[in-house]
Amino acid sequence: MGGASNSNLPPGFHFFPSDEELVDHFLRRKASLLPCQPDIVPTVCMNHYDPWELNGKALEAGNQWYFFSHAKHSRVTPNGYWSSVCADETVSSGGGSVGLKKTLVFSTGEPSEGTETNWIMHEYHLLDGIRKGVSSSTSSTNNSSKKLHHPNTESNNWVICRVFDSTTGGSQVSGHEEGMELSCLDEVFLSLDDYDEVSLSNN
Repeated sequence: MGGASNSNLPPGFHFFPSDEELVDHFLRRKASLLPCQPDIVPTVCMNHYDPWELNGKALEAGNQWYFFSHAKHSRVTPNGYWSSVCADETVSSGGGSVGLKKTLVFSTGEPSEGTETNWIMHEYHLLDGIRKGVSSSTSSTNNSSKKLHHPNTESNNWVICRVFDSTTGGSQVSGHEEGMELSCLDEVFLSLDDYDEVSLSNN
């Protein structure tokens, strides 16, 4: 599937999902091999492109780009790499935890020797790795579970990613997320603002 944009949505609609919606609606259905409506999020191999090359390949929504990909241990791209910048955050739905949100920053150059950029990626993972409502605890099905779960191994490695340039305001949350707990990046930015205010008051 090629790149997509908000133009594929009905007039007046914009793609601005919450963390919960990305995991519980889009990612879970993708991993379960179920149709997802609207079917507008493309699949992109994150290792093949630098973040500024996602335009026309990933779903563009304002200053953000969305795409499905397979989870990778190495997130090296043609001109750089993605690396984690803080602890994983839990994504909750219906009172329970359904996924994990990893925050990564893009650096140009070789791993461990690169230069950090303003490009940020939120990478969402399913917490359970199995389809909702499917139980794997029944001992009587242990022998057959190997065959049943094998085809799903690839599906369970799906992630959904949100990429944005932090200098363009792409990290802003949608209206229905207001009042929720701040992300680790928000806390870092706010702490820097507080530090600047203290420094100014002491001068």
